[in-house]
Amino acid sequence: MSDQVISIIGLVLVFVIATFSKVHMGVIAIVAAFVVGTAVAGESADELFAGFPGDLFVVLVGVTLLFAIAKNNGTVDWLVQASTRAVRGRIALIPWVMFLITGALTASGAVVPGAVGIMAPIGMGFAVRHKINPILMGLLIINGASAGGFSPISIFGTITNGVVQREDLPGSEGMLFLTSFLFNLALSVIVFFLFGGRGLIGRRAESPSGKPADEGGTGGGGGVPAQATAADRTSTPPAPTTDGTSGATATATAPAPAPVPVPVPASGGVEEEIHRLTPVRALTVLGVISLAVGSLAFDLDVGLMAFVVSAVLCLVSPASAKGAVERCAWPTVLLVCGIVMYVSLMDKMGTIKWAGESVSDLGTPLVSALLICVIGGVVSAFASTTGILGALIPLAVPFLAGGEIGAIGMISALAISSSVVDSSPFSTSGALTVASAPEEMRDTVFRRLMTWGLSMTVIAPLATWVILVIPGQL
Repeated sequence: MSDQVISIIGLVLVFVIATFSKVHMGVIAIVAAFVVGTAVAGESADELFAGFPGDLFVVLVGVTLLFAIAKNNGTVDWLVQASTRAVRGRIALIPWVMFLITGALTASGAVVPGAVGIMAPIGMGFAVRHKINPILMGLLIINGASAGGFSPISIFGTITNGVVQREDLPGSEGMLFLTSFLFNLALSVIVFFLFGGRGLIGRRAESPSGKPADEGGTGGGGGVPAQATAADRTSTPPAPTTDGTSGATATATAPAPAPVPVPVPASGGVEEEIHRLTPVRALTVLGVISLAVGSLAFDLDVGLMAFVVSAVLCLVSPASAKGAVERCAWPTVLLVCGIVMYVSLMDKMGTIKWAGESVSDLGTPLVSALLICVIGGVVSAFASTTGILGALIPLAVPFLAGGEIGAIGMISALAISSSVVDSSPFSTSGALTVASAPEEMRDTVFRRLMTWGLSMTVIAPLATWVILVIPGQL
């Protein structure tokens, strides 16, 4: 049995053991990396640690810490209400605004995880406030990032077009961007109606008085039951308990608005306070803007920038930082980092290259094209999409050079198949979305995104193969 096959069996065992036991999947993945790495690949401890995604760890912790502080001081609530007023309270438009803004960020050159890291916490604030299904909100943000991710000046687009030019293959930067945008747009339409978007149509956000702008109430179908009561509008919610619930809201599906670190009047004061832009909230907004500008204009690391902004906010307003570290998504961080560490080991063992070459040797170009797209989707669901794009396109060169498969369609199919699976919670974008979800809903969001992301590893390659690859052979 080859080392590559053993590493694949190890990955399967990680999922099986985690599914049928109470051991955390991240812990099992790190153990598997140690066992397979030392016993099979002959890796030293230092070499194994080199596969631990320190950059991903910093991004996940830094971003969730920053937005935990922003939630504590009421900035998230203020941003949600201000943005709702911008779309005149039409709740159905809010997820699409998130889609377009995230797409514009990545199309302008922002890295996909960075854009999702900025937008996911804000989008989840909308979801909680307006009873929108967090799966709907999260997927539209992730799809928006993928939609803009292949513009000629974007990171994904630059990498893909660079590989195409280096391998002397025919390509079209405009077609790559257009097909990716349209595919993610169509996918988002499906997501919108599949996860409760129909129930959002016609709904209006609550007015400052607390009464719905439309007389239809919450409208239903949003995926999160209504919970606003008079008590919610007249008192500060109780602090979360150690199990992630709070005394007065333990039976509610959606969390109550976060407490604001200021005195709250007995009647109507919460709404007035949330609407007011205090100096601390203004500084928080400025910090988030600095985070976006730093990553877009100066290519600074999103995670490190988030730690800088968090530290400044803690110094300026210690009260808003209370409990923020505890609210970081530590289980998600451990899970994602453990899986990525094991997949990094598989990459060093040559498993990914071995799988791609085995597919290319099948001799049937159409079948090889489909299987390479599937491999790109499966691996990218657990690893870096950036790395996969640079590694798999060269594997398709042999049958692309023969002219039996249209290069432009094949490259677009591979790019889409490798990027739409970023919704997997084992990928950076999916992990950030899970970490940004309300604490009591993270397990549900994780399971739904895992189901959706893994289904995309089959659906996206098959759909792009039919739409983009087969016509290129006719």
